[in-house]
Amino acid sequence: MLCRLLCLCLCPDPQVDLRDRHALVDIFSSHRFEAVIHFAGLKAVGESVHKPLLYYDNNLVGTITLLEVMAANGCKKLVFSSSATVYGWPKEVPCTEEFPLCATNPYGRTKLVIEDICRDVHRSDPDWKIILLRYFNPVGAHPSGYIGEDPCGVPNNLMPYVQQVAVGRLPHLTVYGTDYSTKDGTGVRDYIHVVDLADGHIAALRKLYEDSDKIGCEVYNLGTGKGTSVLEMVAAFEKASGKKIPLVFAGRRPGDAEIVYAATAKAEKELKWKAKYGIEEMCRDLWNWASKNPYGYAGSRDNSK
Repeated sequence: MLCRLLCLCLCPDPQVDLRDRHALVDIFSSHRFEAVIHFAGLKAVGESVHKPLLYYDNNLVGTITLLEVMAANGCKKLVFSSSATVYGWPKEVPCTEEFPLCATNPYGRTKLVIEDICRDVHRSDPDWKIILLRYFNPVGAHPSGYIGEDPCGVPNNLMPYVQQVAVGRLPHLTVYGTDYSTKDGTGVRDYIHVVDLADGHIAALRKLYEDSDKIGCEVYNLGTGKGTSVLEMVAAFEKASGKKIPLVFAGRRPGDAEIVYAATAKAEKELKWKAKYGIEEMCRDLWNWASKNPYGYAGSRDNSK
């Protein structure tokens, strides 16, 4: 079914802040939306620890306002971007959607609270059809090299940091923790290509329409089901780019989990979705973007954004 989508995202120069109720009302009054894909939110774990109120205000208030305006306009289909951070420090892997939930930082807690809000909204009104997508670690870029990740300031995630080292914007990569019980001592995560992630949203939206009578508030992991260590990712990027990434080794960071990767059987069965790309393609496309846009969208050394 063709439908009109509203994708509301906060960005460095936002047209609409989800907390701006009047602006949202104007948008919904001007268009008839059938579904919303909600990506908007602040997402840096470390920043959330230092600025918790900023995260609670932005992520929670924004979502509540969006849900209220959606309800008032009869738009009750939602795909929400949640996170694997809701699993906290899992005692075993892979993480299934039925695992106990326990966020360990303010960012993760906002995702967990929003999931609970969505479940409560559906319980109060079964007309709501909601899918919660728990992202693992999105990396890569569009294969064209025209769309990629351009973080503001110093990157908070591994691969955007690696790409900035590769183009000379940062001097080295600091690897936190080399004594984990993993194959090379570094932390293991489930990295997923952003194109696979985008396809997961299309599959979720399709599910809302094709199985509307069976969907209430459902959750799915989006990952590859495979764990890759920090050093393995660095090696894959070096191979894809031909660049040597200087490394500095440091102790573990408080709060970092040892091994986290997804169980993907539920998404494969119910969404008919499965990740197609591996770390080689992720690093290839990431380098294609970075080499064409070494200073991001601004395109210069003055890219302060």
